[in-house]
Amino acid sequence: MPNKQLKFQTFHVVLNNLGALFIVLCWVLLLPLVILFLYEEIGEYGYQTLLAFIIPSITSLFLGFALKTFFRKGTPNVIQAMLICSLGWLGCSAIGAIPFVIGIKATYLNAYFETMSGFTTTGITMFTGLDQMPHSILFWRSLTQWLGGLGILTFFLAVTYQASGAHRLFGAESHKFGAPRPVPGLANTVKILWSIYIGYTAFIVIALFIAKMPFFDSLCHTFTALSTGGFSPHDASIEFYRLTNHPNYIWFEYIIIAGMLMGGINFFIHYRFYNEGPRALMDNTEMKYWWGMIGLFVLVILGERFFVVNKDLLFNPQTAFTFKQFEENFRITLFQVVSILTTTGFGTRDIGSPYFGTAARQLFLIMMVIGGCIGSTGGGFKVLRVSILFKLVKREVYRILGPRRAISNIIIDGKPVEQNEIKRITSLFFLWILFLCIGGMITGLFSKLDGYTSLSGMFSALGNIGPCFIPVKEMAQLHPVIKITYILGMLAGRLEIIPLLLLFSRKAWSEQ
Repeated sequence: MPNKQLKFQTFHVVLNNLGALFIVLCWVLLLPLVILFLYEEIGEYGYQTLLAFIIPSITSLFLGFALKTFFRKGTPNVIQAMLICSLGWLGCSAIGAIPFVIGIKATYLNAYFETMSGFTTTGITMFTGLDQMPHSILFWRSLTQWLGGLGILTFFLAVTYQASGAHRLFGAESHKFGAPRPVPGLANTVKILWSIYIGYTAFIVIALFIAKMPFFDSLCHTFTALSTGGFSPHDASIEFYRLTNHPNYIWFEYIIIAGMLMGGINFFIHYRFYNEGPRALMDNTEMKYWWGMIGLFVLVILGERFFVVNKDLLFNPQTAFTFKQFEENFRITLFQVVSILTTTGFGTRDIGSPYFGTAARQLFLIMMVIGGCIGSTGGGFKVLRVSILFKLVKREVYRILGPRRAISNIIIDGKPVEQNEIKRITSLFFLWILFLCIGGMITGLFSKLDGYTSLSGMFSALGNIGPCFIPVKEMAQLHPVIKITYILGMLAGRLEIIPLLLLFSRKAWSEQ
């Protein structure tokens, strides 16, 4: 009997908090109506675009009040906070998919996939024909990524500030923010994070607009660059502007590179940058690894481009190698490295195209696993954890070669890493490998794709990256089992697996 009571109490706490989240989502779903009326879409597309947001908004409001009414309020413990986090992302994606179903007649599974890809800032898309879609639908698609960048629950806390157990909700979703809080108090921390986020958003929008990108495109691309999501209102992504001969497409690419870098760096580093200056970008282990990886990947891929893929650029006496050629190749390579490593997924060239060589394609898969920095909007395993694994290997080699009694701790920024944290990182790495293998096998079993291509799909989903070696047109035709696998993979990658696994644990639902 006590276990049933505890289980029932968990349901009350979890569902009551979900109700509050859905009420906030109700108002967010009305934001695209501003774009709808601004572009007079009712006259062009009919009332379906209006209903596409009104219906899910009312649904979210009704469901939210129902959950708040029928389930008692309570302060969640750590496990309950993780359950709220997982169900919150699943539930918001379920409601957030409705605009795509009504507005563009997408199947619900494809719409759910697109919404989960948006909220998790993955960027894998089921949709083509983006250039002909209503602006309000494209805006909602980009907005899901902007909201998901710092986290749905983090946005919820920023709006309410009064949720009981807020620190546990923040910790369940934002464990990526693995740094000391810049100021005391969760409310102040969330306020600082969102102030930086909104400030960068305004800065990038203005920069793109000054560079003469259309304002709507500037807004959408800013939402998805800073959140490292990668959705674009154009099928050709950022390459659209080069293909249409926009005179300032080069400036667009450099501004978006800067935006992606902002999103891929720990937001507490940004806070330190404002207070301490540029040294904050170089004075810790993760940032040193971060800049080092970017430089190394660019150097290797650019080298392969010049010496293997297109040797005529350098060695054909009939072609004069110019600075313009070097700048173009450097920019394309830098853009793609930053796009993949930050898990944004924008493209100025298809990563599966002949432009990139074999080594580059393999490095892209490695970058998908590594991802951005701890505390960033980026996905992946995270640069800091990779650096700890490197140091762990180095320590084991030292133990073999050094004195038997020698004890060597792993030191990060002058502080030893606790053994529990090392165990958590190695366990998470094992789960990553396991999920990648399972996802790759499921893709291979339910499709005719080769093993390399099949594996790249799960790399993309779990790393929240977007681009893979499966063409977009084929992605929409994948078997439903593969799509569901990728949906779970995207959520597992965003929440770092453990909160998702707790949903299937009977013990988690019976904890007080």
